[in-house]
Amino acid sequence: MEESSQGSFVTTINEEYETICWGCGLNLVLPSYAPVFKCGWCGAITNQNPVRVETRNFGLRRFRDRCFVVILAVFMLFVICGGIWAAFPVVFSISLACGIFHSVVAVSLAISTLSTFVLVAFKCAGKPIDILYGTHPGVGSGALNNYTFCHHCSKPKSPRTHHCRTCGMCVLDMDHHCPFIGNCVGAGNHKNFIAFLISAVISTIYASVMCVYSLIHILPPLENQAGYAADMAHANSVSVLRVVKNITLAYIANALFVSVRGLVLVYLFVASFSVAIGLSVLLWQQLSYIYEGKTYLSHLSSQGSEEDSEKSCGNLLRFFGCPLSIERYLPTVRNLRKRHKT
Repeated sequence: MEESSQGSFVTTINEEYETICWGCGLNLVLPSYAPVFKCGWCGAITNQNPVRVETRNFGLRRFRDRCFVVILAVFMLFVICGGIWAAFPVVFSISLACGIFHSVVAVSLAISTLSTFVLVAFKCAGKPIDILYGTHPGVGSGALNNYTFCHHCSKPKSPRTHHCRTCGMCVLDMDHHCPFIGNCVGAGNHKNFIAFLISAVISTIYASVMCVYSLIHILPPLENQAGYAADMAHANSVSVLRVVKNITLAYIANALFVSVRGLVLVYLFVASFSVAIGLSVLLWQQLSYIYEGKTYLSHLSSQGSEEDSEKSCGNLLRFFGCPLSIERYLPTVRNLRKRHKT
């Protein structure tokens, strides 16, 4: 050490230190202490200070997921059975052809929703591919590029693989963990999850429409129905609201004399319509991420960065396994921007 003119001390520190890459097992000499570094041979990323995932409440989270799965399954069965009991006697009383048609539609939607729910809940979300690591002769140049090491599963993780603390495993292309299906949404069941959302949205909208259709035939007719129609025909914007209010109050008054079947239809309509709105928002969000070529987790990790992935309908085609030749007939954001600049 040497004393400087200001009275402070300057020391010479050897900044180079040696460490071992977990990917290829080669000894690496780093110029300074780096908690995260990338191997120049295999491309593996090593984190010297990994963040430990909390696993204390693992059993409680699994029990919570099982409860949500049971609740969702009971709700779907209630909508199916309650709709058959409450709506279909009314539909068959109108005409036999109408009853048969709606029966076929209802059974098809019920089978589709339940089957996709079982698939997405019990199918493996996406198991990472086992890859050789730790030996230099076996690991080639760039074979583990941007791979990290999962200290919980004790195996490599690809760039789009995440460890789920609820499932206790790494999931390939993990989008999120959904407690209502008791499973992660990843590469193995993402398509089934989208199919379940589409089927559930169509089923709940259909149930809502059928409940309203049946209620119209169950509720007693309004006493002054012709007068309400005349007021609606000659009313202005302010009067229309007053007429709608009077009609609503009249239907509420008639609803006091509705049977148990009518009350079940009212509850089914409220429940189905609210669930349809929530699932529609979730479906739109999922399709937006797929259109951007991202997952929900990758979208969160890219917030605040300058990464701008290509937004294209080809991402949707690749996701659903459609031929990419259709892409040229679909507009993309890049093409729209070019046309706007010109």
